[in-house]
Amino acid sequence: MRLIVAAVGRLGRSLEQEATQRLVERTDALARSVRLGPLTLVEVEDKNRRGPLAEAALLRRAGEAERRVAMDERGKILSSLKFAQQLTEWRDSGVGSVSFLIGGADGHDPALRDEADLVLSFGAMTWPHALARLMLVEQLYRAATIAAGHPYHREG
Repeated sequence: MRLIVAAVGRLGRSLEQEATQRLVERTDALARSVRLGPLTLVEVEDKNRRGPLAEAALLRRAGEAERRVAMDERGKILSSLKFAQQLTEWRDSGVGSVSFLIGGADGHDPALRDEADLVLSFGAMTWPHALARLMLVEQLYRAATIAAGHPYHREG
């Protein structure tokens, strides 16, 4: 099952970008073995700064997939295990692709949120977009390790 992380904005050369890229590579290598990959990161930019509506159109194109997950502070909070279970449930039911959409500074257009198959939150705190990408990719890696029975994830 193809995984796409589509995000508004560009990370450029930064520690967050390097860490995210390293995790994308690790995720991709492991995830394919459990049919949770390949993982692709796509950055989109609203150069005219038209806001969430324009960003939503860019994200829809970049994140074209059978299932869409909007990352949003008003979303559902899942444990890592429940997140992994959701991904493997989609995979096992024949879903071929899932995109994870990270909006711009003003969040997602309400219509994009409403059409998402899942609206997911990292919690009540606000996170910089660069860290949100890194955390999402880490959770995708963790989900792949859970699916593979790898010891990376430990229940507490």
